[in-house]
Amino acid sequence: MPDVADLFRRLTAGVYVIGVAEGERRNAFTAAWLTQVSFDPLLLALSVNPGHASYPLLVGGGGFTVSVLSREQLHLARHFGTRSGREGDKLAGIAWRSGSTGAPILTEAAAFLECRVTRRFPAGDHEIIVARPVGGEILFPGAIPLAYADTGELDGSRELYPPSL
Repeated sequence: MPDVADLFRRLTAGVYVIGVAEGERRNAFTAAWLTQVSFDPLLLALSVNPGHASYPLLVGGGGFTVSVLSREQLHLARHFGTRSGREGDKLAGIAWRSGSTGAPILTEAAAFLECRVTRRFPAGDHEIIVARPVGGEILFPGAIPLAYADTGELDGSRELYPPSL
């Protein structure tokens, strides 16, 4: 039987920085569990841990941004994925701008989407956030998106997987 963590790392997923805002409060975090779930209407689903520091901003603000990272931006995935917004301003020193939802967009990202939350569903230790894209742009057309499999042990999730299926 294969190692469960290795097996699940082979599921194709991108790596994104999710920006959130409520009022003047802003934060961002790294996520890989994001996917399109519908054409009509066009919808995305994002999986988020409700214990995450950004969760109240996401729910309270009702929207989020998705900054698509390129292969050359593993440092940004690390920056936003290995520290908590409870410990300080993760956006300090990073080039960003506010989107129409108020949530931050990384200006050096390969592309971005702006989304409005439409529904939420419990899913084990996470919550599925369904959202409608309301804007977006490809900033660097030649950029190759960063894949979750390219991040190694960045997120430290190996110990969260069961030893077998």
